[in-house]
Amino acid sequence: MTLVGFTLKLVLSEIKPMRRLLTIRLRLHWLLFLAAIGAAGCGYRVAGRGSALPPHWKTLAVLALENNTTQYRIEQRLTEALVRELLARTGYRVLATPEGADAVLSGEVSRLEASAVLFDAETGRATTMVVTVVVKVRLVDAASKDVIYRNDNFLFREQYEISTDIQSFFEEQDPALDRLAHEFAARLVSAILEKF
Repeated sequence: MTLVGFTLKLVLSEIKPMRRLLTIRLRLHWLLFLAAIGAAGCGYRVAGRGSALPPHWKTLAVLALENNTTQYRIEQRLTEALVRELLARTGYRVLATPEGADAVLSGEVSRLEASAVLFDAETGRATTMVVTVVVKVRLVDAASKDVIYRNDNFLFREQYEISTDIQSFFEEQDPALDRLAHEFAARLVSAILEKF
């Protein structure tokens, strides 16, 4: 047997097991694809899409959150952000009072804390803060009085960078609270819509 013949025989003997391995891999991929299609048909969905709330609801009352913290007007910012988020992500007509609403969303801000996690090496001032907001929230069907969603310890935590310049720090406070309110509302609305 020549060297070329021997090499060809060796290559062909290696191809057969590789074909078998490729066939097994293709079958495995096909089975995984079919399982994913089957799971999609069983009620699973991508987070952030759709709603687990009753389909007959058309109006939702969002009552002003109560403020049990020392932060002035934080409940107003969070309530306004919740209303904007619900209007942007759902087809509900949002009301300020429970009269005429299919469901009522209410709650209270029970805790708001900010703590520094990073500091400027030269000045010693904080450059990054972690803000924690804890809210008690309930969503009640107005007709049946059934509690559809309840979380007595909805926790939102986010890091924010702040300026070490005193003038800039006070100028940033309101926009930072607005960002916090928006991000908080987005997470809470997702939790409510998906009943997590």
